[in-house]
Amino acid sequence: MKGKLLLTVLFITASQIYGQNSFYKDGDVHEIKFYFKQTNWDYLLDSFYVKGDEERLLANINIDGTSYDSVGIRYKGYSSVSIDRKKNPFNIKLDWLINQDHNGIDKIKLSNVIQDPSFIREALSYEIARKYMPASGANYAKVYINDVYWGLYTSVQDVDKGFLRTSFGSGDNTFVKGNPKTLKLNGENCNLSNTQGTDSSDYYELYEMKSDYGYGDLYELIDTLNTSPANIETVLNVDRALWMHAFNYVLVNFDSYVGYAQNYYLYKDNNGQFNPILWDLNQSFASYRLTDASDYFQGFTIDQAKKIDPLLHYTSFSVHPRPLMRNLFNNDRYRKMYLAHIKTITEENFANGLYKTRASALQSGIDASVKSDTNKFYSYTDFTDNLTKTVTDLVDYPGISDLMDARTTYLQSYSGYNGGPVINQPTHQSSGQDLYINASVSNATEVIIAYRDNNFSLFTKSTMLDDGLHNDGASGDGIYGVLITDKESLQYYIYADNSTAGSFSPARAAYEFHSVENIPDVAINELCASNDNIITDPQGEYEDWVELFNNTNSDISLKGYFLSDDNSDLQKWTFPDVTIKANSYLLVWTDSDENDPGLHTNFKLSASGEAVYLSNTSSQIVDEITFGAIATDTTYGRSPNGVGSFSLMKPTPNAKNDEVHLNSNHLALDKSNVSIYPNPAEQILNVQLSKTGKYSMLLYDVNGRVVKNEQISKVHSQIDVSDVNPGLYFLQLVNEHSNYTSKLIIR
Repeated sequence: MKGKLLLTVLFITASQIYGQNSFYKDGDVHEIKFYFKQTNWDYLLDSFYVKGDEERLLANINIDGTSYDSVGIRYKGYSSVSIDRKKNPFNIKLDWLINQDHNGIDKIKLSNVIQDPSFIREALSYEIARKYMPASGANYAKVYINDVYWGLYTSVQDVDKGFLRTSFGSGDNTFVKGNPKTLKLNGENCNLSNTQGTDSSDYYELYEMKSDYGYGDLYELIDTLNTSPANIETVLNVDRALWMHAFNYVLVNFDSYVGYAQNYYLYKDNNGQFNPILWDLNQSFASYRLTDASDYFQGFTIDQAKKIDPLLHYTSFSVHPRPLMRNLFNNDRYRKMYLAHIKTITEENFANGLYKTRASALQSGIDASVKSDTNKFYSYTDFTDNLTKTVTDLVDYPGISDLMDARTTYLQSYSGYNGGPVINQPTHQSSGQDLYINASVSNATEVIIAYRDNNFSLFTKSTMLDDGLHNDGASGDGIYGVLITDKESLQYYIYADNSTAGSFSPARAAYEFHSVENIPDVAINELCASNDNIITDPQGEYEDWVELFNNTNSDISLKGYFLSDDNSDLQKWTFPDVTIKANSYLLVWTDSDENDPGLHTNFKLSASGEAVYLSNTSSQIVDEITFGAIATDTTYGRSPNGVGSFSLMKPTPNAKNDEVHLNSNHLALDKSNVSIYPNPAEQILNVQLSKTGKYSMLLYDVNGRVVKNEQISKVHSQIDVSDVNPGLYFLQLVNEHSNYTSKLIIR
């Protein structure tokens, strides 16, 4: 069965695919209250920490007005904890004794904001990182203990199985944390060198295995990286590693692989590649300067941080091996890709001043909470000053703008930063299952396309040619083309380089990519992973469900089709002899009650996030969707119905999907009470309303795709549109009673 080919090139953003749990919305400040029965709760938590175990103390907690009983609490981390401190970090396990979660989250990690007078290093760093790679959400929480305000904490999303499933399509493979049992200030730690030995057991003390198995897989990565780096792509997502290094060097985040070789995760996806994942960003922006394991192995000053060379582990020495940098940087193309990523991060966040806008907004949102935090480690003046000025305590904490303005100037003049090819918007033309993709590229020696079938498969790379034989016009005219056969849909990006530098299209590739989409005849249209009060199954029970939609004008038999939540077992549940009517819906109950009459699968959905696959009688995937954590009685569905991208919405089982998750408000939206400026917009869009309330703001491109979906509750809101491609858009504001639409140009 063939679907309908969407004859346009779509730019797919990471947020459309991976989503972000609403609990970690940027800048939000939650209220979390602990209620301990023991009056000596702090002594007990201190005792657990001193003993080095992970025992938890039972407590009741309240999160933003919702109460949970029998929660397990312990301290989090190592260096940020002290029995002599009042404000220690917390690790909260909601399902310690009771199967419960908050918005799909069962573990909450709260950091005490030590080593950061500005209070925004961690939240801002994660916000930037999520543009380029899977990274945790991060915002804030006002913590109360037995109704006494304990202070403002940063709340950082746990890298758990839900995070892994959302980011990589699986969660049960080898999962490693670069976290040595004993950190050696003059040692290799988790640097992925092979100097420890040739047996996987030689690495037990250095790497914490978070999965049930995997040291053999880890050693395979280490061995390949060190002895045959030419084959490294068989075991490592090289592009993701280059993005991690680029992020760490631009933001001078050296409490990472760069410094003491720690504070990162590795997850082996279903393609057999390890993917690095950032962790612990509270000392970014040069708050940590003890070592770089190269020229500054004894530490570096703030002035040196401004100009630290992002290729030191290529141009200079490594006092302790750093093969994940040196052995990648030795490859000329990888080195150009790395510098292209550095340019993208720098230009999109720092050269344009966006980081200052976001830093100021974050500080403004937490100002009152910081001022009233009597347990914070720095003064309120330190808090306000540290955006621009160095604050001196035990160490010097650089002013963020003082550091980054100078670092931006340095990087912009770095060799290989400029001079890359210019890649214009690609186009395509299809003939049956043959697909020509073309792009106008200038100043290029070689142009490469990388393409794949779906979100989690490997990219195949092929050379694009300017020879007049690939739908590319005349030979040598700067238009490059490639013929890709037997593909009904495609995700791809383009890379080009010359002797000086490299460039990507889109710039955030491969985390973002272009897409030629095939609209399936039968689509996964909506799903509910936690149904308490939406709709009952034929047996009268509130169960999880998946809704299918027939996009055609003909009835389609699903006999022999399959539904699964595991891409390694696509035939997990087989459809019986059932027909989905033309332009109609079909509900399947994902409740593990396969023996009940009706359509009941042999698996359940996870409210913390996973994937759903629909495949046909030939075991080919017809449609698939990966989703993150979903709150109870909220669904994840397509808009427009049957063909659009997925977003959280009000439940509409067996009915047309709502376009937005509507909120109640009685303001009628029209030109008299809505002001949107500037237009054209570049970095920040202002939305001014005549009264507060709850609104949904959607930004549609000319193809009807939602490229931005924000919830607004203030009279004046600022929307970051720096990540939106230039062009014509339609901005829609919606509440329960009305909507307002305006044309918007982004340049």
